[in-house]
Amino acid sequence: MTAMRNRPIPGSSGIVRTMSLLGDPVLHAACEPVTEFGPPLARLVEDMFATMYEARGVGLAANQIGVPSRVFVFDCPDDEDVRHLGHVVNPVLVEADGVTVRGSEGCLSLPGLEAGTPRFDHAVVEGVTMTGEPVRIDGTGFFARCLQHECDHLEGRVYTDRLTGLRRARVLRAARRAPWARTG
Repeated sequence: MTAMRNRPIPGSSGIVRTMSLLGDPVLHAACEPVTEFGPPLARLVEDMFATMYEARGVGLAANQIGVPSRVFVFDCPDDEDVRHLGHVVNPVLVEADGVTVRGSEGCLSLPGLEAGTPRFDHAVVEGVTMTGEPVRIDGTGFFARCLQHECDHLEGRVYTDRLTGLRRARVLRAARRAPWARTG
């Protein structure tokens, strides 16, 4: 018999929260640093995992569920199909380098839309866990894309902000026509 890990599955006790969609002001403003660590932060992280899994995403920033705090969660493979699972509080993108790759990128706040978005093939994020322990996350390939994408969210940017020309025009037109588009 194999021993099971002695921790609950992330998100298993979380509540799925409503997703903020493109155009919501919380997505377009920089998030505030977390200064209080304790049960409310642990609940937020748990709810973020639950929401990310329900939406079938690989990463989620707190502002995507309407909370303007510097926190993101991830459960994302890299290009070698190695799974990376965790969360970061007050993350700082300390390295983004290597080859620039234009890969298909989507976002839970723009459901159903994707566009070729340039990102570096290597990224390093430093921050702390929900208990305040230092953490350093090194990612390559698709996981590096995820780390950069989530850090962008916490600065008030969505992936469409990195697009130019026809590629940007096409995805923004599709967003305006999407069934979830904000009106008014």
